[in-house]
Amino acid sequence: MRKRLASIAVAGLIAGAGVVVAQTPAVAAPRAPHGDLQAGIRRQLAAGVQVVPKQTASGKAAATGAANPYTALLRDPAKVDKYFWSEQAKAAGKARAQQRQAQNTLAAANPIIHDEAEPKGTHGSNDSHATAELIKGFGTGKKLNNRVRVLGQLSPEAVSPSALNPAAEDDGSIPLAFEFGLGANRNGFSTTGVIGDGPHGSTGDATGDFDFVKVHGHAGQRLIAGTSGALDTVVGLYDATGEIVAADDDSGPGLSSLLDFAVPATGDYYLMIAGYGLGTVFPADPFDSGSGLGTGREGAYNLDVSLAYPDLDFYAVDLVAGDVLGGSVAGVGTRLTVRDPGGRVVFGSEQDASFIYAPASPLPGGGNAVVSYVAPRDGRYTIEVGGAAGQYDITVEAYRPGPEALEQGVTQTLFLDFDGARINTAIFGGPGVRQLSPLQGFLGRWGLSAADEDKVINEVIATVRENILTDAKARGTDPRIGLKILNSRDDADPFGRPNVHRIVVGGTIAESGIDTIGISQYIDPGNYATEDSAIVLLDVLSDPGGDASLNTYITPASDKIKFIGRALGNVITHEAGHLYGNFHTDPLNDTPNLMDAGGAFPGLFGVGPDNIGGTADDVDYDFGEEVFTPDEGLAGTEDTLNTTAWALVKGKAK
Repeated sequence: MRKRLASIAVAGLIAGAGVVVAQTPAVAAPRAPHGDLQAGIRRQLAAGVQVVPKQTASGKAAATGAANPYTALLRDPAKVDKYFWSEQAKAAGKARAQQRQAQNTLAAANPIIHDEAEPKGTHGSNDSHATAELIKGFGTGKKLNNRVRVLGQLSPEAVSPSALNPAAEDDGSIPLAFEFGLGANRNGFSTTGVIGDGPHGSTGDATGDFDFVKVHGHAGQRLIAGTSGALDTVVGLYDATGEIVAADDDSGPGLSSLLDFAVPATGDYYLMIAGYGLGTVFPADPFDSGSGLGTGREGAYNLDVSLAYPDLDFYAVDLVAGDVLGGSVAGVGTRLTVRDPGGRVVFGSEQDASFIYAPASPLPGGGNAVVSYVAPRDGRYTIEVGGAAGQYDITVEAYRPGPEALEQGVTQTLFLDFDGARINTAIFGGPGVRQLSPLQGFLGRWGLSAADEDKVINEVIATVRENILTDAKARGTDPRIGLKILNSRDDADPFGRPNVHRIVVGGTIAESGIDTIGISQYIDPGNYATEDSAIVLLDVLSDPGGDASLNTYITPASDKIKFIGRALGNVITHEAGHLYGNFHTDPLNDTPNLMDAGGAFPGLFGVGPDNIGGTADDVDYDFGEEVFTPDEGLAGTEDTLNTTAWALVKGKAK
């Protein structure tokens, strides 16, 4: 079944677009038809550029109630301020790394020091998964060292940038793209430009000014284009047919852009520089310089571009099933990529998201790029580093899952609290101690009565058990998985005791102070914090209508109790999946996964092709293999089943 595309944010953002634009006075209101602006917002979202006003990390007070998009199930991911959360991640990741170092939580043994064997100034000997340098003596076994520092250097093809005069206007489309000779007679240049000075800027017809540069790339080269200066820029890249193949907003310092693109095929490409705007970043037709949708940010910028063959360094490590691998890179390294024994990318990152790890997690962070991965089986895995020319320093560490260190046979408990709870929502980024109302208070909003509560709870528990235990035992690689599922109806509240996770099912956005459907305290690969919480709020799920409401999919043909129980069970399992180490997967492709991000309902609810919940064609959503959601800056195929299974391994074996 293909997952249904929800009206990803466009309706909410533009019901209408003028309201959104008005929130950022520095961005001029576009002078374009309403329908065109809707298309512009869709185009911008598809390229991964946010369409909500930006604020800095220092403006956190203004973001009160904004849910952490990594750990939250959002009804509308398009409303996320990516820039704010990127700033938060950088600052919090560095703070966590400093605290971790100060607390000396690392193992007592000194790490292995592995110096790159490839001679300085050369490349080609360890540039692939097949030719990776093996780090001997690394691992979690008794005679192995679980920590290593890899010291190396990247030596890509030398770039000799030319300082060039700015392009002449009008250079606002593919046919008018300025030719600096990149890929023809030079492999790098620096220049300056101005957005807003052309015939379509705010002093012209105000449809929007764009600067295009022609690039002739060869397969295997890497195009790197970075801006600097006061202007908030967006950099896009088009192929010769006018398709957007890459884009970047804020990967450079501050509001600067840094696009890093591996050229897949020889041919002409077209680099575009624009000012940030809300739906105005890309022209409607890249072959027409007058097809912009309005003016966004305007001003001067600096541009540095290179096109050269890269140096990619690969290192191999031997892991056993259940090993939890973590890596962080400093220096010139800006990308880390983990590949499985078959060479498939299983975790790729150009960011440090370690701020969402539990404090008890031993995994490293604080670098330019951070990775984490739970090995589903024994084998030789590789770690790739990429970036600019110069020296890098990689920290790689491996640990056994947290519960494996507990007393023999100890099992994690998951407590489902349907009675409402007084909870400090600050642990999720909320305003503090709040009272959440119970499940029973929402039954009437689904047309149920208090007499139906037990039946709904039974369906929820059965769904959570099937999603986690049944599937992991049948298809997972952890032979010692265990989980006790308790609930507030049948069991005394065990929360606060060792090895008890709690999920509160109840409450509203207003009660919690957090704008989300669900949210977990951490993402914890390896499950090192076994006593954390999550919440599943029920107001959006029980609204009269909307893509994220169960009522939208209930008709007289529905088995209402079965549908509501399964849908709630899936959302609960999603939040538990974060506590067990999983990130979000792509909600818009063909593969159902319980870790699918929000914004594409009714997929996670299990609604089948008939668009009615609780009928014979409903879909059983499970943990399994699926690609990460592209919105969160990660790449590769995530194995949510085995990440979960190994997080729930029982205490020490005999």
